[in-house]
Amino acid sequence: MIIDNLKTPYYAVVFSTILTDNIKGYEEMADKMELLAKKQLGYLGIESARKSIGITVSYWSSLEAITAWKNNVEHTEARELGRKKWYKKYRLRICKVEREYGFES
Repeated sequence: MIIDNLKTPYYAVVFSTILTDNIKGYEEMADKMELLAKKQLGYLGIESARKSIGITVSYWSSLEAITAWKNNVEHTEARELGRKKWYKKYRLRICKVEREYGFES
C-alpha cells in the first residue's frame, strides 16, 4: 500500500537491508515490529518492498517520535536479533520530507 497525502513536513526513515540465508523467524518479527510501530506516538505509516534488497520506509511526525521508536525496548531487542541472525548488511537514513506529489490513474 502506498501512503498518500501526509501533511508536510514529516520524516521518513528509510531502512535498506540485505538478508543472510538464515531468515527463519524474520517475517514474523517484521510483522510484529510493524504492529508495534503503529502504536507509537507520531507514527504515520509504512511502505515496504523486498527483492534482493529490502527497503522499508516508515513515516513519522517528528524526530522525537523516531527516537522514541528507536529506544522502544521490544524494537531494540528485535534490532539486536537482526544484527546477530538476519542481516548481512543494513543502512538507515532519516529524511525530512518537505513536499510530496504523485499520480494515480
